[in-house]
Amino acid sequence: MTITTRAAIARQPHTGWELVDLQLDEPKAHEVRVKFAAAGLCHSDDHITQGDAPVRLPIVGGHEGAGIVESVGPDVRRVQPGDRIVCSYIPACGACRPCSTGHQNMCVKGLNAGTGMFLDGTFRFHLGAEDLGGFCTVGSFSQYAVVSEWACIPLPDDIPFEIGALVGCGVPTGWGSAVHAAGVRAGDTVVIYGAGGVGSNAVQGARYAGAKNVVVVDPVAFKRDMAKVFGATHTFADAKAAHDFVVETTWGQLADHAICTPGVLTAGIVAAAVQVVGKGGKVTVTAVGKLGENAVTVHAGQMISYQRQVRGALFGDCNPLYDVPKLLGLYRSGDLKLDELITRRYALDEINQGYQDMTDGKNIRGVVIHEG
Repeated sequence: MTITTRAAIARQPHTGWELVDLQLDEPKAHEVRVKFAAAGLCHSDDHITQGDAPVRLPIVGGHEGAGIVESVGPDVRRVQPGDRIVCSYIPACGACRPCSTGHQNMCVKGLNAGTGMFLDGTFRFHLGAEDLGGFCTVGSFSQYAVVSEWACIPLPDDIPFEIGALVGCGVPTGWGSAVHAAGVRAGDTVVIYGAGGVGSNAVQGARYAGAKNVVVVDPVAFKRDMAKVFGATHTFADAKAAHDFVVETTWGQLADHAICTPGVLTAGIVAAAVQVVGKGGKVTVTAVGKLGENAVTVHAGQMISYQRQVRGALFGDCNPLYDVPKLLGLYRSGDLKLDELITRRYALDEINQGYQDMTDGKNIRGVVIHEG
């Protein structure tokens, strides 16, 4: 049975999010219909409304979400109606080449993230005669959505939905950027550029992995203050001050790692990151920049002379089916701060205010709480 759902959609760049009523189809094979309870306001969705994400428009926003399985389509085995779940913004089928070699973050069933089209070539959201996809084939800015069963991860009863939403993207992306992609080890010096929803978790990952110096660069005083809550040892408003500190504290050896997690990646940030790491140092790029701009433009000599590395990280190299439960376990034990990530909660019709607050540097992470 087709149902009506309230959703925030982006029709075109620079017009913000528009609240509309959509028609939502029943789930097909290997799909489930989810009633979302919470959705995270990730910067990646803001890239859509800023025109920096090459997506099919109009599109239903939201790729961080947690809720309850309302119904299931044929052949679904992973979940059943009534289950509490987190939606991983990259599905993990477990059978494709990336999944079967330990790289669930690159599952081939995530190929339609920018269109929201399902693998059979059709869509589940409709606005009159127009078909719409959900961002990352999730669409958590809708009260209800149809998602792949491969995107569903069980959410234990003792974990709030708003916490669950965050571990679908921002938490593992940041944490994994430090722990998995960068490979931070005990005693390392790490410089993290950008301390928002993703960067704050890179801070937590680096600190938990045993880094001696966790240095944060962020122009926003509130985010620098919060970074200390999450484990930063030193914070700076600009890259030059951070670089000077790293030179001094390491006696000129420079940092072992630099992790780029700003809201918008720029060539200046990447250049600073390359310069701050020493011999054998690694730069991990997690953020994305503006469409049409090349942020990674490094002179080969800078790479060769110090044998530096620059690499990208998708989902922080995390395996959703393994790492999301592990992160929730660390939250339970008090080793991972997730409640502190949520600065403010919003109703769905306040979503544009939520993103304005993010742009203004007021939030680490805003969360939409869907109505009953």
